[in-house]
Amino acid sequence: MRQLSDKEMELVALISNECTTPGDVTARLKRLFAGVLEKMLEAEMDEHLGYEKNSVAGNNSGNSRNGYYPPKTIKSEWGEAEISVPRDRNGTFEPKAIEKRQTRTDEVEKRVLAMYAKGMSTRDIEDHLRDIYGIDASASLISRITDKIMPEVAEWQSRPLAGVYPVVFFDGIRFKVKKDGKVINKCVYSVLGVDMAGKKDILGIWISETESAAFWATVFNELKNRGVKDILIACHDNLSGFSKALETVFPKTENQLCIIHMIRNSTKYVSYKELKAVMADLKEVYGAVSEEAALYALEEFKDKWGSKHPQIYRSWETNWADLSGFFKYPDEMRRLIYTTNAVEGFHRMLRKFTKTKTNYPTDDALRKSIYLSIQEISRKWYNPVKNWGIIFGQFTVFYGDRFTEADIA
Repeated sequence: MRQLSDKEMELVALISNECTTPGDVTARLKRLFAGVLEKMLEAEMDEHLGYEKNSVAGNNSGNSRNGYYPPKTIKSEWGEAEISVPRDRNGTFEPKAIEKRQTRTDEVEKRVLAMYAKGMSTRDIEDHLRDIYGIDASASLISRITDKIMPEVAEWQSRPLAGVYPVVFFDGIRFKVKKDGKVINKCVYSVLGVDMAGKKDILGIWISETESAAFWATVFNELKNRGVKDILIACHDNLSGFSKALETVFPKTENQLCIIHMIRNSTKYVSYKELKAVMADLKEVYGAVSEEAALYALEEFKDKWGSKHPQIYRSWETNWADLSGFFKYPDEMRRLIYTTNAVEGFHRMLRKFTKTKTNYPTDDALRKSIYLSIQEISRKWYNPVKNWGIIFGQFTVFYGDRFTEADIA
């Protein structure tokens, strides 16, 4: 447990001596809050004038204090409090702690948005504010507060993007949303890009009940309209209609199916007794040093398991063109693109933030929740992906003619 500082101990002692009830504590905090604001404003005035109050340095300085404005009522997390705002004779003082037309602090709204981002419902937030802070904020008020970010969500979803992304991951996560009085499953499709500096970024989210070539064409066209000229490698889990739409909008982009998903789908109906042996033989395929060696291992797999598990061989053979691209790259690059784990890891974090919500009343409520969660999650994405220097060197070898110095800057 963190030890209190001397100043904090002094404050606790002061409040304890003067207060006998929770109401007394709130009243005392309200007065302390007002006093702190006034001291901040006085310090700002000192900075503005260049000398402290009553100092002779102010004589003939060209500007001086001129009393106070009428008392100003400020709404804060401890209720309403009156403060005195100093003014100068020239009328040039512009306070920052509390701006001229500001009548409340933003702590409550910040707290509401933070709790909403953590997955709490409006009712839960209402109860939490009342029980912990003594603040009465109705569910409708909380909804209005969170609705304030909808223009920000729309702006984020339509913001300009980089011209070239070396790798972009596509995946979906399901949520329950109310529609026409019923609760249905909707999928949030996340697009996670790795830029030329190796940094991860969620390029956008799209909500849909179904996926198709038309849906993915809409996604790709939006990315293109926002400035994306080229995607070098697109990693996904064999999404319905994806490849056809991708070829239409970004014809040069290389498809890379997630190897991990292929393994899961391949072994879905294999008995536990045979699972270890099948997995070992599949590893000979996707772990091969080259595509030629992988094809040889795949034929051996067919000879051994083809009669018993024909669907496994057929699946790998059918999707081989979109599975085999990663064989031409070195190990560091393979590790980045052979699985959609980057976006799946994001979805696991997203699920932690939203797990307390059983369903959402509207698509916009879902968008708000996910957007706020993205802001929390992406704060930790300040480092490039592992071994990015080596990986980017390979991109310049294989795709150097598709980007310029301006794209790298």
